[in-house]
Amino acid sequence: MKTVFDKTTRDELIGRINTLDDNSKAQWGKMNVYQMIQHCKLYEEMAMGKTRYKRAFIGRLFGRMALKRVLKDDAPLAHSTPTLPELRINEVTGDISDEKAKWISLVAEYGHFTNNDFVHPFFGRMTKEQIGQMAYKHTDHHLRQFNS
Repeated sequence: MKTVFDKTTRDELIGRINTLDDNSKAQWGKMNVYQMIQHCKLYEEMAMGKTRYKRAFIGRLFGRMALKRVLKDDAPLAHSTPTLPELRINEVTGDISDEKAKWISLVAEYGHFTNNDFVHPFFGRMTKEQIGQMAYKHTDHHLRQFNS
């Protein structure tokens, strides 16, 4: 299974991120390209330990089971995968080129990952292997959303 801890995989994701521009349109979902980039930046910051969010009660009940199901194979995340409320973006416009550069920088940081005590707000405590696979699936999901 692909992981962001593999340099080749990171380079592939960065190449796909670089194809996004102001004209990129979503194939599904409610976010525009600016909101998606912001959302993904927040996800990377969370995985890196730069921001922390409270555990969701429902995640305490079903998070481990859901994580196991999501990571069972290489299948992309479903189009209807719920978003953490903290990662929803209300702003609709901004400098896409600048935000892309920030997102790319965060993806590149996985090459020096040190947040081995990561606790996802829904899934709970995750191993480094799970973090890498989930970060890949999340980024891949949103790049597919915008046909990148």
